[in-house]
Amino acid sequence: ARVKEVGQEAVAITDHGNMYGVIDFYRAAKAAGVKPIIGCEVYVAPRTRFDKEHAFDREAYHLVLLCENETGYRNLSYMVSQAYIEGFYIRPRIDLDLLRAHSEGLIGLSACLAGEIPRRIINGDYDGAKAYALEMAELFGPDRFYLELQDHGIRDQKIVNQSILKIHQETGIPMVCTNDAHYLRKGDAEAHDILLCIQTGKTVDDENRMRYEPQNFYLRSEEEMAVLFDGYEGALENTQKITEMCNLEFTFGKYHLPEFKLPEGYDSFSYLKKLCDEGYKTRYGDDDKYRGQLKYEQDMIEKMGFTDYFLIVSDFVRYAKSVGIPVGPGRGSAAGSMVSYCLSITDIDPMKYSLYFERFLNPERVSMPDIDMDFGDTRRGEVVDYVRRKYGDDHVAQIVTFGTMAARGAIRDVGRVMGIPYQQVDVVAKLVPMELKMTLKRALEVSSELKKLYDTDPQVTELIDTALKVEGMPRHASTHAAGVVITPEPTDYYLPLATNDGLPVTQFNMTEIEELGLLKMDFLGLRTLTVIRDAETAVQKQHPEFSIRKLDYDDPDTYKMLGQGDTEGVFQLESSGMKQVLVGLQPQNLEDVIALISLYRPGPMDSIPTYLRN
Repeated sequence: ARVKEVGQEAVAITDHGNMYGVIDFYRAAKAAGVKPIIGCEVYVAPRTRFDKEHAFDREAYHLVLLCENETGYRNLSYMVSQAYIEGFYIRPRIDLDLLRAHSEGLIGLSACLAGEIPRRIINGDYDGAKAYALEMAELFGPDRFYLELQDHGIRDQKIVNQSILKIHQETGIPMVCTNDAHYLRKGDAEAHDILLCIQTGKTVDDENRMRYEPQNFYLRSEEEMAVLFDGYEGALENTQKITEMCNLEFTFGKYHLPEFKLPEGYDSFSYLKKLCDEGYKTRYGDDDKYRGQLKYEQDMIEKMGFTDYFLIVSDFVRYAKSVGIPVGPGRGSAAGSMVSYCLSITDIDPMKYSLYFERFLNPERVSMPDIDMDFGDTRRGEVVDYVRRKYGDDHVAQIVTFGTMAARGAIRDVGRVMGIPYQQVDVVAKLVPMELKMTLKRALEVSSELKKLYDTDPQVTELIDTALKVEGMPRHASTHAAGVVITPEPTDYYLPLATNDGLPVTQFNMTEIEELGLLKMDFLGLRTLTVIRDAETAVQKQHPEFSIRKLDYDDPDTYKMLGQGDTEGVFQLESSGMKQVLVGLQPQNLEDVIALISLYRPGPMDSIPTYLRN
């Protein structure tokens, strides 16, 4: 929106070494009517990406890469992934070998003062800078490498710009003026400084810390840029030229399912029908009254193109059960599917409980089916390992999740950075109510004590005003507890990877992966399943024929126990609020328990007293 406001038509994202924000940025730019250019400011290793000796390899040089098209995106995605997987040393790094093999579809810019060419100029090596510029121009090809000019009021930039002009005049390599924007408005410099301190674990008073001086790293208008680069003919116009060359479009909603290897003589649909028929006989014997529902679901699944999806899920569930890994009976809307039940993906009879298949799959709302699977927490990893073996290590990755600065956390982080004593910050933070989705703005409306402090204490005013600016910002990346993506081509063909604890993890989150049409699976590790399995094993020592699956759901003693609120350690029924409701309801059957679990969540919770009364 700010880019549009200052009259610009296009904007590029070039985060340092990663592409975490790319999809978010693309959507926001499209929504504002601004052309998005996808890129990355990569770190280039001084030697190769495999060299990791402190004396020689601690410094990495910046290089800006922009995608012209889909080929460029695939190449950039691959290189950024390798920078983490192979080249990580202090930061993710690529090298020139990687670049030579994967420069197609990419435009290169020589980057800021941390680029190789500016570094050589500052070190007095003009000839070396010129030689490197010629090498890069040859690597990228004609008109696809640009010498970058920047001016944020830093003395070294003036020196570099003069030498870059000279290199341009001597070699004909084109120039482009760029603006290193780390925040939107000049007034945001302070909030950006606070974020840097949070990231680096410093306080604002710390003399030896990373800071962006002078405070000119904001989004400039064309007029401001024209004044700054008046003497550099063609540099401003080349920004438009590059914009016209970069035309990457993301395709959302087209599915890319991994190929399921079928037995000889079957196509996907005939194999699905064979498995469903076998499952139907096991579940219902010779009773054919639900065959119509099964056929209806199968036809819908085929029509919507999700046959392979069901084969993939049923395959890893079958594997888990075959090696004794506890598998949950099913959760969410998948339990409404007869196909899921016949394939043993779920163990809940949708006919017995009158569940709706359309809540799970609906032609009116075409979206990938979402089957969340529960496995015993101590053996969840074995299922993921099976999937890796089946589809290939490079076709499977865990999914990233981002911790953001919530209201209380933002106050604590900002307070620490501002050097305010912990006790004082703690008092302010604890005045923010502990409620779901609580924001600082809302906290000031509902907490009179907080509002009073904010209005009367200048230090608290500054603390909260600054916290308001950073609230909601991503604070750190970690691995999602359950999410796994499985792709037909290697994962980095579709999206960039990072690493977490040495394992590949996507740089795009759950929703973005689904939007790109990739198969996302939730493998949830559930302690309750492990506890049940342990109990079952203990009982079998005395009664070998015992099975948890044969237990009756109409056991009066169990409902009596629930009605007394004696539910410590019972999944989803053990919170103090839930215990009160159980005592109030006195459940008599499984449907009563289902109703309670459905009501006990934000939204319908207010209706519980009415429900109990009725």
